[in-house]
Amino acid sequence: MNQTIILGIESSCDDTSAAIIKGNAILSNVAATQAIHVEYGGVVPELASRAHQQNIVPVVHQALSKANIQQNTISAIGFTRGPGLLGSLLVGTSFAKSLAMSLDVPLIEVNHLQAHILCHFIEDANPKPPAFPFLCLTVSGGHTMIVLVKDYFDMEIIGKTMDDAAGEAFDKIGKMLHLDYPAGAIIDKLAKIGNENAFTFNKPKVDDYQYSFSGIKTSVLYFLQKEVKKNPDFIKENLEDICASVQKCLVEILMNKLEKAAKDLNINEIAIAGGVSANSGLRTAMKENEEKLGWKTYIPKFEYTTDNAAMIAMVAQLKFERGEFAPLNISATARYDIEGNFFE
Repeated sequence: MNQTIILGIESSCDDTSAAIIKGNAILSNVAATQAIHVEYGGVVPELASRAHQQNIVPVVHQALSKANIQQNTISAIGFTRGPGLLGSLLVGTSFAKSLAMSLDVPLIEVNHLQAHILCHFIEDANPKPPAFPFLCLTVSGGHTMIVLVKDYFDMEIIGKTMDDAAGEAFDKIGKMLHLDYPAGAIIDKLAKIGNENAFTFNKPKVDDYQYSFSGIKTSVLYFLQKEVKKNPDFIKENLEDICASVQKCLVEILMNKLEKAAKDLNINEIAIAGGVSANSGLRTAMKENEEKLGWKTYIPKFEYTTDNAAMIAMVAQLKFERGEFAPLNISATARYDIEGNFFE
């Protein structure tokens, strides 16, 4: 029996991506990033949707070419329905619907947040995928949450941020430090050569497994204002130490709640997902807990941490096996939670 071949399309924010999956194996995973947003210090929705329109055809063509796959061998097309920027989602949704109709193949809608978690089931993601139930710290520029994953499509949010996401905190603190957008990767790079114990910042006191990141931004802001008043060159002279100290604080906030949840629920299968899962400090903390707490940790490959179509194709493959197809009149939705609820 021939394995299914699925084209996955991702366009939730500012990366246009297409991937080909055969079974659970990724044959290609292509992405076009949009550098134009750097000069604005954040993603400009209208510019993002225009860039998707320019990029989607060549990106899909390149994914097919790299996988050495012809269009007529595609079994189904999976696409990101949401959540994300509506204009960006509309480009991917419209393209997927049109191509599915022209090829007369099923259309499969994918929840972007579920896809980040389910990337762990891609063949080359882990030597062995997580066993259910497992906890997944899903952390990015727009979301920070601890998810109890009971089955592929049975997920429950047990804790989430009450204000900003962790990735957003990295970027906003980076702006205070005059770093380019997105600042998370830059802070991570500078943190590797800095002293993480040089400075301390206030950590939030919130109940249960909830997160808050607005307080640390305020703490860093007041700290910098105070020090720059005394020494105008303070940031420049201490940049690496500031980045290392900020990163340590943010990672500790993330890990403290995750450790509490794992202990309370008696779960030792622990995964991370999302853009911030590429952070070296977070990855190190996860590995340390393998020995310290007896966790089995699942850390995604770097190419599966960003917004990518490989994870969309993986979810589409799982849904294809279950015969879960979408109608051709389906619409994109900007608000679509990890538990499968969406809001028009």
